[in-house]
Amino acid sequence: MRVSKAVILAAGYGTRMLPATKVVPKELLPLVDRPAIEYIVEEVLESGIEHVIIVTAAGKRAVEDHFGRVSDLEQLLEMKGDTERLDRVRRTWQMADIAFVRQHEMGGIAHAVNSAKRAIGREPFVLMLPDDVIVADPPATKQLLDVFDRYQASVVCVERIPRERTTSYGVIKGTPADDDVYRVSGLVEKPRPEDAPSDLGIIGRYVFTPGIFDAIARTMPGVSGELQITDAMSRLLDDEPLYAATIEGRRYDTGQPLGYIEAGLELALRRPDFAGQLHDYLAQLVESDLFRSTEAAGEKGQR
Repeated sequence: MRVSKAVILAAGYGTRMLPATKVVPKELLPLVDRPAIEYIVEEVLESGIEHVIIVTAAGKRAVEDHFGRVSDLEQLLEMKGDTERLDRVRRTWQMADIAFVRQHEMGGIAHAVNSAKRAIGREPFVLMLPDDVIVADPPATKQLLDVFDRYQASVVCVERIPRERTTSYGVIKGTPADDDVYRVSGLVEKPRPEDAPSDLGIIGRYVFTPGIFDAIARTMPGVSGELQITDAMSRLLDDEPLYAATIEGRRYDTGQPLGYIEAGLELALRRPDFAGQLHDYLAQLVESDLFRSTEAAGEKGQR
C-alpha cells in the first residue's frame, strides 16, 4: 500500500495557549518567522506525501487564507524589489496541493479524522497533530512511513515518558517486534501511573490503513462525549495488526507555552541568519542577574 495523503488536524480551540489563541488560530502562531503549521506541511512534503488535507473548524478561516494567494501583497513586494520575502510569500501557496475539510462540531480526534473520510477514500494515510513539532532527520513522518512499508499495517508514533505523566497520554501495551518497533496488544487513554501498561506514550504522528474508518464507526464516545482516536485504535486491533515505533528526533509540544518557547529557540538556532546573534544573546542571558535570580527561584520551588 502506497501512502500519498496526509491529514493535518487544525480544528481545535487551542485552550492551552489562551489568551493568545482567542482570535488567532494556534496553528498560525509563529515559530521564528513562520507559522507552526508550515513546519508540519513541510515535514509531510519532505516525507514524500503529495496531497495534504487540513481539517479546520469555525473561526479557522485564517488557516485557509494563509495557504492562499494574496496578489496585492505579492505586487507590493515585487514593486519594492523585495525578492526574498516575495519568494517566501509565494511559497505558502505553491508548496503543496492542499484541500480543506470542515469539522462542524468538536467531537474529538477520531471525529475530526472521520470528517476527512470522503477526501481520503479507501487509502492509507498519515495523520498529524500540529501541536507536536518534531525536529528530525530524516523527518519523523518518513521514519514512520518506513515502518509502515515494512509491516503493511497501521503504525503509531510513541516516545518514552516519565511514569508520572501518563495521565496526559494514550499509552500502549506491546511486545518488541524489531529495533524501536512494538506489536501493539492494547491501548489505554490517559491512565494513572500505577495503571499504565508501559511508559510508551502516543505522540502526534500516525499512519493508518483505511480500516481505521470502520473502527471509528464502531467506537463509542468517551466520558467527555468525544470520539477518542485511542479508543478507535483499540477497535482496529479487533481486525488487523497495529504497530508502534519510536523515532530519532526531538519533539516539542507547541500547544503549551513552554514547549512553544523551546521549539522557537531550537528552530532559530538552526537558522544561519539567526543562530549567531541568538547564541550570543543567550550566552549573555545565562551570565545575567535575571538568569541567576530565575535559577535560584527554580531551586527554591523544587525544595
